[in-house]
Amino acid sequence: MRFRVLGPVRVAPRTPTAAKPRAVLATLLIQSDKVVSTHTLIDELWGTEPPRTATTTLQVYVSQVRRVLLEGEPDGRQPLITRPPGYLLRVAPDDLDLTVFERLRETGRAAYARRDYAEASRRLREALALWTGPALSGIPHGPTLQTSAIRLDELRAEVLEQGIAAELRLGRHQELVGELMALTREQPLRESLQGHLMVALYRSGRQSEALAVYRRARRSLVDELGVEPSPALRKLQERILTSDPSLTWRPAAPDTPSRTPAPTVPQDAPAVRLPSPLPDFTGRTAELGLGERFLAGTGPVDSRVLAVSGRPGAGKTAFAARLAQAAGDRFPDARVLLTLRDSGGRALSAEAVMAGLLRVLEVPPGPEAAEDLLHARTRGRKMLFVLDDAVSEAQVRPALSVLSDSTVVLTSRHALGALEGVQHLVLDVLNRADAEALLANCGGTAMSEDPASTAEIARLCGGLPLALRVAAAGLVARPHWTPAELARRLADERGRLAALRLGDLDVRGSLLTAYRDVDADNRHAFRVLGLAPLPDFALWSAGALLAADLPEAERRVEELVRARLLEAVRRPDRLTPVRYGFHSLLRGLALEVLAEESPQQAPPATDRLCRAYATLTRHADGLLAPGRDLMPAASAPPAGLDPAAVVGPAPLRWFQEEAPGLLETVRQAHRAGLWRQCAALASAAGGYYEANALWADWQESHELGLDAAREADDSLAEAVLLRSLADLEWQRHHPGAARDLYRLAWQLFTRSGHRVGAGRCLTGEADVLLGLGRVARAERSYARALSVARTEGDPRGEADAVRGLALVAQREGRLREALDRLAVCGAAAGRVGDERWRAYAGRRAAAVSALPEAPLASQPLEVRPGVWLFPDA
Repeated sequence: MRFRVLGPVRVAPRTPTAAKPRAVLATLLIQSDKVVSTHTLIDELWGTEPPRTATTTLQVYVSQVRRVLLEGEPDGRQPLITRPPGYLLRVAPDDLDLTVFERLRETGRAAYARRDYAEASRRLREALALWTGPALSGIPHGPTLQTSAIRLDELRAEVLEQGIAAELRLGRHQELVGELMALTREQPLRESLQGHLMVALYRSGRQSEALAVYRRARRSLVDELGVEPSPALRKLQERILTSDPSLTWRPAAPDTPSRTPAPTVPQDAPAVRLPSPLPDFTGRTAELGLGERFLAGTGPVDSRVLAVSGRPGAGKTAFAARLAQAAGDRFPDARVLLTLRDSGGRALSAEAVMAGLLRVLEVPPGPEAAEDLLHARTRGRKMLFVLDDAVSEAQVRPALSVLSDSTVVLTSRHALGALEGVQHLVLDVLNRADAEALLANCGGTAMSEDPASTAEIARLCGGLPLALRVAAAGLVARPHWTPAELARRLADERGRLAALRLGDLDVRGSLLTAYRDVDADNRHAFRVLGLAPLPDFALWSAGALLAADLPEAERRVEELVRARLLEAVRRPDRLTPVRYGFHSLLRGLALEVLAEESPQQAPPATDRLCRAYATLTRHADGLLAPGRDLMPAASAPPAGLDPAAVVGPAPLRWFQEEAPGLLETVRQAHRAGLWRQCAALASAAGGYYEANALWADWQESHELGLDAAREADDSLAEAVLLRSLADLEWQRHHPGAARDLYRLAWQLFTRSGHRVGAGRCLTGEADVLLGLGRVARAERSYARALSVARTEGDPRGEADAVRGLALVAQREGRLREALDRLAVCGAAAGRVGDERWRAYAGRRAAAVSALPEAPLASQPLEVRPGVWLFPDA
């Protein structure tokens, strides 16, 4: 094989001679086929004192590694590619010793689980033969390599121990004695090796030596750690003292038929002991109180099973372990935790769960069915079982039926609602105060001294406990970073998950487990829905992105909600009572896997979303401000989208709910180069922005739309957007800028032969002139605009122009003329169906009727619906 990290780092045909390029290569190899950020590589190379030229120097090292890698590629294809926020090294499975080792390890473990000990021994010894020394040796270690080296050496020890266990079951105890004596001298605190040596000696007829091994092991543990040997090692000593017949080796007999197949016991099932509770466990006061009442039997539901559910990274295991540790007095017979996945993250079968329970309870296999063995072991005893990371009701239902006398805490991402007689508890993300407290508890004094940055880190982590812990640990591991620097790195959504990785603590990996648990159709839906607008989206948005009708879209999003990959929020007071959204880190993951696995899906999905938004926005704008829109449809709407059903009779409410997503979609359209869609969508929202004085959104959307119109060489769209921006400048009391924009828009409308648009620009310019006190010039411009509107049959333009003439008449004291003009304005607004403008005309007429005969010219005027002019301002 070409690459080696299980020992000195090597690459064929030539290894880089300098240490730092080798460290770069090693860091990329242990995370092969994953993006390694430049920040991670810089930390690995220089630690707490990176030079100012770190980024440039890293690029030099990467170039050196690329040259070396290219020498071994027969097709000349470069395996090391740049992929933001760093680099990705593609390695064939058989080219890296670590990949081969892990494959052999899994094969050996599977063979052990099915009791094929000869095959297990062979595969595990083949895995060990790949090692040529301590992992990742011969290079300087930063935080990532150091953590990885420790993890790999621990895996090596685990494989060695399981291989020895298989060989003991094959009767090779005499051959193993010498090897085990050497291993126990090297690692005197590793109790499993001591136990294997005791068994090998006893089976070799050396009982006294086996007991001497126990005494030496106990002395080492007491002297070094101040602890007694584990219950398992103490029990083994007792069995040797009493010459327990079951310790004697016998050749394996054929399986005895029984009502159910003999259970297989996965070797990676956890030990009897519970994991140590986190010393800095923070928050969850209410949830802990509910859990403690459940364990005490005083909860609101008479149940013996508590199902704790929550999204990946919510801290379900830590929560369950804390509950179990605190309940020791209530369960004196046993408190055990069983993980319901194997070491590769795959879910255990229901049969393997039963076998795992037998193992943690140290029940020797026999001819009886697993159900009978477990029932006999637990009947009438006070036991607490934590079944961690369940994937379905079917996986745990057989175990729950057997553990009828025991108390069970289940953890799962799913709610497991089909289980009968279960009390449910959902762990959400931490609230703001608890999230900041967790960062302060785990991140040292730096977090406490910068509360503003701590609050921002908590927000960017979305209150997810795992992300908060990794962020805090990263700051502790890199004392040259400040909380402000960490917050800055986390601010980039597309690089956020890369920043939340430290050694084998990887938020992305935890979230990926949930993603990989769902089927292919739902993984596709998860990826594509990452393009949905923030902060949340309606079902029609999902339908557009997925190119699905509403029933199919609803089925997909509800399945993702159940898998905790999406969130559903019910707001009965909203026009759309149920909306969907991502936790911020899960949205980042969705965009990452979309870019990695199916980037070709993004452009058409974004196009469908933009077309749907444009269709609905134009429809809503037509109800809110009939006749305002001058843009032709950019493209056909997605099939099956019914604007009347989505918007209903409440366009203002629809706009209010969709405004954040609308602006985000304008941004997406611009980023995707969907120029005509971007321009049309921005233009369609102008009426809503004006009516609600949303100046910042108005400006951002229209500037993006204007740029898009120019990219598309669409002079009509450019003119429409320029006129709307002129309205914005006028409302902001920037008359010079407004007049320039009106004139530029007029020129473009005229050049395009669009007389209606040109006439409306004349009205806008007249408003500017009126505000500047140039009443006569304003009147002439209003009159020209009115003539164009009537000639072109534009009732909305007519209502707007005659409204201006009414204002002029009022300013000049011609109150009867002003009233007549306002009547014409109201009639024109009625013809176009704009109730807002018709009401404005009536409101202004009432105000004029109440004026004295000679009104002051400086009196404020409502010049448009909801828009006031203060001449002295």
